[in-house]
Amino acid sequence: MLASDVIVVGGGLVGTAVAYGLGQSGKKITVLDEGDDAFRASRGNFGLIWVHGKGRGFPQYARWTRESARQWPALAARLQRETGIDVQVRQAGAFNLCFSEAELEARAERLAAVRDEVGGDYPYEMLDRAALLQRLPHIGPTVLGASYSPMDGHVNPLKLLRALHTACSRQGMVLKTGHGVQRITHADGLFTAHSGGQQFRAPKLVLAAGLGNARLAGQVGLHAPVRPNRGQLLITERCEKILDHPTGHIRQTCEGGIQIGESMEDAGFDDSTTNSTLAELSRRAIASFPVIGQLNVVRVWGALRVMTPDGYPIYQESKSCPGAYVVTCHSGVTLAAAHAFRIAPWIDGSAAPEELDAFTGDRFPAADPGAQALDHHHAH
Repeated sequence: MLASDVIVVGGGLVGTAVAYGLGQSGKKITVLDEGDDAFRASRGNFGLIWVHGKGRGFPQYARWTRESARQWPALAARLQRETGIDVQVRQAGAFNLCFSEAELEARAERLAAVRDEVGGDYPYEMLDRAALLQRLPHIGPTVLGASYSPMDGHVNPLKLLRALHTACSRQGMVLKTGHGVQRITHADGLFTAHSGGQQFRAPKLVLAAGLGNARLAGQVGLHAPVRPNRGQLLITERCEKILDHPTGHIRQTCEGGIQIGESMEDAGFDDSTTNSTLAELSRRAIASFPVIGQLNVVRVWGALRVMTPDGYPIYQESKSCPGAYVVTCHSGVTLAAAHAFRIAPWIDGSAAPEELDAFTGDRFPAADPGAQALDHHHAH
């Protein structure tokens, strides 16, 4: 039996960001990870740090996202210093393209509403076609304008995951891959995670197991009704620089390929791709930037987001099993800094961030009717 101060269940972006933050205080941490044969959102996501437009009607989430984006440069710098890995963060702003006057009006109204709800500190611009052409000269003839925000950016999510794993290892953390957790028991103030024939014990437990949280949370008195939501993505061959800034659905990676996404599909645990969806993603990309039509696609894939009924995160400590926490969201890239710098200190005993009360699983009925999340259209 391996004893530690904290067990983190889940070694994806969410779990390792929390573990990394906890490791800053010298805690002895064990991360139990199912491995790459799991439905791992961390290896399939789009890589955006996205703020503008998120959280309408839920100002706590809008502020939470904004603050994480603000702290991202510090996270990237620290990871590079500690591991030598450049996660290729680029935070020079991003665009959301609009193809009709109605889309432009709805976008402007949405952004104004969020800005007002969070109390003002929410920079963005609405750009007509002429102004947008000055910034994005390759846009197609049917693009009428866009919203732009300097708060947004993008990273290489695979390098981010590798940097977090490397940093955790250098902190002395025990990372066990191929260790899915079947059940959790709680007795005498200690949690025991049962994985295969092994047991791992600690006074604190963090559930960051993505879609696995739905099954595990109830074992420690928590409620995490997460379900899969499929996104499909494509990446093209490398080409000359045509995009200095990402849009909500298209970004040029540091290596030069154009990454295109991302659908929102209720497909259960099927992470395959479909020709009809890939064709629609390609059509929209070419309408956005016709030059993309000249490029070859080199890879396509599907990945499953971890989606709550309303699309917002769940952060909560168990009342019946104090010391057990659930941490789940579908924006593991955008919120990585919040998880490392705000969630981890809370789990370690610091005061809870003021937004946290809004994110408990108690907001969902025990028997979730499977309502669709309406607000979020990105898995970042």
